[in-house]
Amino acid sequence: MKNSLPILKLFTIALLFIVSFSPLTAQDGKRDLYEIRMYHIENSSQEKVIDNYLENAFIPAAHRAGVEHVGVFKPLSSEPDAGKKIYVFLPFTNSKDFFRFQRKLNTDAKHQADGKEYIQAAFDNPSFSRIETSLMQAFETRTRMALPKLSAPKSERIYELRSYESATERLYNQKVKMFNEGEIDIFDELNFNGVFYGEPIAGANMPNLVYMTAFENLEDRDAHWATFSDYPAWLDLKANNEYDNTVAKNDKRLLRPTAYSDF
Repeated sequence: MKNSLPILKLFTIALLFIVSFSPLTAQDGKRDLYEIRMYHIENSSQEKVIDNYLENAFIPAAHRAGVEHVGVFKPLSSEPDAGKKIYVFLPFTNSKDFFRFQRKLNTDAKHQADGKEYIQAAFDNPSFSRIETSLMQAFETRTRMALPKLSAPKSERIYELRSYESATERLYNQKVKMFNEGEIDIFDELNFNGVFYGEPIAGANMPNLVYMTAFENLEDRDAHWATFSDYPAWLDLKANNEYDNTVAKNDKRLLRPTAYSDF
């Protein structure tokens, strides 16, 4: 444990360096900064502890800290990580809010009390197996997250999280350009309910872009993608050789919001 503090400090300094000196506009509030936390769990007991913590301690504390909309999602039973992960989406209006967030939680007495079971878990009975995180800035043409306009109950809604990985950074930049110059507009035209579009600056599987869309139910999701695949504007955009070979891998997850998720 003595060696972990310097490592944590180095990691924090590295992230500060990335946000401060790279060409990111999330630092000055012109774009959102997004964090996705993935709790890896091994059993239903851990799932119950995390659910209780997120609902009764974490989300209320996040609201007090200025994060208005926290999304919590679980994979559908058909997904390979069903029962193994819990996804938490946190939108920040700028990088300063992101770096201040954990400190606010640590000094929030109510959060510490309400989340005691999770926070004070014993080393031989942890609340999770690991936490994976990804940090992203919003796309330049979609600088803020958008709450989906859905009428179905949360128990029926489908949120689709997609990651498009590219073979090189050049091809990644081309795929981002493709989104900014037409693909996002097509999603809007077809009412895909784009929640966010993010450019990762720290996380796994880079270079990649990540985005989330939302649907009333699984049938609605399938119908939207069927329409998209034959949509004239998409066929024209896809035919542009400038965007050839920009996606090496398409990783998608079908998720459902928890009852206590903000959206």
